Amino acid sequence: MKLTLIFIGKENLEELQTSFLEYFSKINRYNPFKIEAIPYLKNTQSLPVEVQKKQEGELFLKKITSQDVVILVDERGNECTSLQFSNFLQQRLNAGTKTMLFLIGGAYGFSEELYKRADYIISLSKMTFSHKMARLLFAEQLYRAFTILNGEPYHHQ
Repeated sequence: MKLTLIFIGKENLEELQTSFLEYFSKINRYNPFKIEAIPYLKNTQSLPVEVQKKQEGELFLKKITSQDVVILVDERGNECTSLQFSNFLQQRLNAGTKTMLFLIGGAYGFSEELYKRADYIISLSKMTFSHKMARLLFAEQLYRAFTILNGEPYHHQ
C-alpha cells in the first residue's frame, strides 16, 4: 500500500523538520510513504475564507484519483486511539487498498468538495494545532501504528 501525506504549506518544516524527517525515514522501513506540499495561496488577504478553502480544495483534488482512499486529518473528524488507528491501517492493508492519501488542510480547514470526496475523516485531537505540528503528530502516530502492527516495543499500554 502506498501512503502519501499531502498538506498545505512549505515542504521545509523548519524547526520541526528534523523530528518529522526522522519519523518519515522510520515509516518508510515498514511501508512506502511520501509527502507532497501544496504551496500556500498567494494574496489571500482580500479573499473570503470560503473562496480560500475552495481554491485549496481544487489543488488537493488535482492530486486525487478515483481509486485513492482519502483520509482528511481534521479537528472535526473522529478521534481514535493509537491501537484503533493501527487496526484501521491493518483493515485497509487486508482489504488490498493500493493508495491512501492523508490530507492536512490550510488554516481554515477543507472545502465542502473535499469533505464530500473523503472516505474517512480523523482527528488528532479536539485541540487545534499548527500545520507543522499536525504533520509531526500525524507522522509519529503513523510510525506508532506500524510498530504496533509489527509487535515492536515502541507503544506501551
